Amino acid sequence: MQLTSSKNPLLREIRQAAANGRPTAEGWVVIEGPHLLGETLGSRWRPGTVVTTPAGREQHAPLLANLQVQPIEVPARVFAQIASTESTQEILALVQPPTASWRNMIDNEMVRTVSSLTIVLDGMQDPGNAGTIIRSAEAFGATGVILLEGCVGVANGKFLRATAGSLFRVPVAAGVGRSEFVARMAVAAVNLYALTASGETPVAEADLRSPFALVVGSEGHGVSREILDAAKGVAIPTKRVESLNAAVACSVALFEAARQRGSNG
Repeated sequence: MQLTSSKNPLLREIRQAAANGRPTAEGWVVIEGPHLLGETLGSRWRPGTVVTTPAGREQHAPLLANLQVQPIEVPARVFAQIASTESTQEILALVQPPTASWRNMIDNEMVRTVSSLTIVLDGMQDPGNAGTIIRSAEAFGATGVILLEGCVGVANGKFLRATAGSLFRVPVAAGVGRSEFVARMAVAAVNLYALTASGETPVAEADLRSPFALVVGSEGHGVSREILDAAKGVAIPTKRVESLNAAVACSVALFEAARQRGSNG
């Protein structure tokens, strides 16, 4: 199939979704570039529409064959108008993210058996930090990530790139309300920790072998009071600096969890 005008309704929808970092009205996420698209292979993220150019179709023929989707072909000038970055290498796709049950991430018979390790982002809007945490979550064996309300959206292009493909392999649930989360944690058979500079327990002394959820706040505001009141504060001791970058701090905590569990990820 070929389209020649950027005014085509489908191409306009793709352009708007990519520019705004939001899903389409039907919930499709724009994935740009062959690297990220290749990372979806074997995952539960399934492409529904692939857009490329004549040159892109030839260049990415093996990838297109593996995606098993008949691409829509557009002129290079039209592709440049709908893409949000200049480094897409003339291929993008609308991909449907899987539905993840955040409640099951925290507390059910299966996660208790495997000793769940859930990372919870509280109001984190920086796409680079959030994406880096998703990547560290995969590297150190987290069983899921929850994005509470107010966090960056999973369709944000910078966030998608920062995850380097880990988003397609780690269960992620977004838009979870704080009150509902706190209520669920009150009856869950897991420990709830909040990572803060003023936490009363050094992270190395916390029990990270048992099932737990670790809440990480935004750079500007930290963990919200509602979560702090329900959680046990844990900290990473530092010298000569008051605190660490949120993504760095979370990665250190994840490494410590992997160490306690006898795994380097």
